[in-house]
Amino acid sequence: MTTKITLIIDNPADPSAFEQSYVELESLAAKLPGLQRLEAAKVWPKEDGTPTPAHRTLDLYFASYGDASDAVATAEAGAFFERLGGTGATFTGLFSDIEHE
Repeated sequence: MTTKITLIIDNPADPSAFEQSYVELESLAAKLPGLQRLEAAKVWPKEDGTPTPAHRTLDLYFASYGDASDAVATAEAGAFFERLGGTGATFTGLFSDIEHE
């Protein structure tokens, strides 16, 4: 079963600075061992101007839960999460079992 790791990235204090570092974040995420697909998305702004619930999402797809778990324990994941933490943005991570594609 395919496993997806979803990172929900909260609104950063400085969105412009975060966006400048985001290209590097995607590049680091793409180096995770066993990664089959990466899907990056930016959350649409609300029409009434109120803050969105998050700034971005990043979905990382792996062949199995074991592959996803192994990937986040690697040096490549360490570099990715260290860089993400260095942006000042907070995030929530979810491991999901893909039921339908």
